[in-house]
Amino acid sequence: MLDSLLASVRDHSRQFTVYRGDEQTDLETQFAAHSVEIAHRQLPPHGPEPFVIIEEDGEFAGTVPVARLERLLEPPVVRPPEPDDVSEGYRVLFELLDETVFTAMERRQLLAVSREIEERAFRTGAGTLRVGFQTLSAFEPQVEVYRTLATDTALDIHIYAVDDWSPPHISGVTYYDYAENTHERYWVLAFDGGGDESRACGLVAQQRGDEYDGFWSDDPAVVADITAALTDE
Repeated sequence: MLDSLLASVRDHSRQFTVYRGDEQTDLETQFAAHSVEIAHRQLPPHGPEPFVIIEEDGEFAGTVPVARLERLLEPPVVRPPEPDDVSEGYRVLFELLDETVFTAMERRQLLAVSREIEERAFRTGAGTLRVGFQTLSAFEPQVEVYRTLATDTALDIHIYAVDDWSPPHISGVTYYDYAENTHERYWVLAFDGGGDESRACGLVAQQRGDEYDGFWSDDPAVVADITAALTDE
């Protein structure tokens, strides 16, 4: 089911139109890993600072200054010790690239996306957070993060992975074994919003060697599909 979800999102289109003067931008390179079309338009001399117009399936979706967008494209390498230390800017990037298929994304970049989903769940403080860690040994470095999520909130947390390590008991956290290894290639998160659909969000990333292809979404229906794929295991 995760395979079909990823295939369906590939049909989703988004275009960024960059309005700038003679200065060059790195947006083409920076967005090469996403299913985003980039177009350019010339600004008149002494016009406004460069900006980007975002269109989704042909409809206007918003604008953002080029300088801010370029700063957002390099996510933090080190995970903050507290879930509420996520930058507001990275949340903006999460929204801009919602349901665009990314390719060749590195593990550190996926950690930044995962951080936003975990932080949204933490801020909500209730609901169900489901996470596919591929293997339980991959969960080991995140144990203290999830201990904080479980003990400082009323979240119901479900961890799915191949059973290759014995995790500690954490109240509020339930573990599930991928007995058939069906989803071992996938890094997955799904937060149901805790009763508020506007807070629902999810991530599906398929491992290909040392890199990942996939998408993230804050569409409650897509998050429900991600949840169904995990719970069907």
